Amino acid sequence: MPVDVPPEEFETIVDRALDEIPDELAVLIHNVVVLVEDEPPAADPGLLGCYDGVALTERASNHAFELPDRILIFRGPLSRMCESADELVDEVRITVVHEIAHHFGIDDDRLHDLGYA
Repeated sequence: MPVDVPPEEFETIVDRALDEIPDELAVLIHNVVVLVEDEPPAADPGLLGCYDGVALTERASNHAFELPDRILIFRGPLSRMCESADELVDEVRITVVHEIAHHFGIDDDRLHDLGYA
C-alpha cells in the first residue's frame, strides 16, 4: 500500500533529509537547487531522483556564472514504493544523499558499494 503524503509534507521530509547532510559537506554544495516534482519523465517512470548539472569534478574554472545545478526528487515513485511513513523518510534520505553524491562526482557503482543505490 503506497504512502499517501500531501505535497507540503513530502517537501518537509526532503528538507529534513537535506538538514541531515553533515555541515562539512553542506558547505561544499554550491549553486544547486533541490526541487520536488510529482512524477519523473514518462520515459523513466521509476526514477526516484535526478541530478541535472555538472559534477564538481567536471567543472571548468569559469563555471561560476552558470545556472544552478538541479536535484529533482520525485514524490510519486517514492510514495508508491514505500509501505510506511518511516520507510518513506528513509528512502527520501537515501535518494537525497544519492543525488548530492552525483554533485560531488560519485558515480552509481560507488554509490551502490556504499549502500546508496
